Amino acid sequence: MPHFIIDCSQSILAYHDEDTINEQIYHTANASDLFAEHEIKVRVNPYNRYLVGNKQHEFIHVFGYIMEGRTTEQKAELSKAIVTKLTQMFPHIDNIAMNVSDFEKATYCNKSQL
Repeated sequence: MPHFIIDCSQSILAYHDEDTINEQIYHTANASDLFAEHEIKVRVNPYNRYLVGNKQHEFIHVFGYIMEGRTTEQKAELSKAIVTKLTQMFPHIDNIAMNVSDFEKATYCNKSQL
């Protein structure tokens, strides 16, 4: 925990490869001091077929899934930091966004809890 899942148009990988994107989002999330460094997980899901406003405009959307307990302000700052980093990396892309969703501790389970 946390997970940062980056949905994007395949074409953006011509500017930066998946490893670079993953590393930059990892470092940005780690710099927030909200998470243990070894727990941050980042992955990219590129799409060939998509619509943005009924057209095939390039896009990036980050889905952040984190354990509950952070304030709304902390989550907003995290979103802003990641969108800022992506905007620096991809200044020509108009559609860059992020949202943060909380995992509930009561319903979360992983292998170490079995």
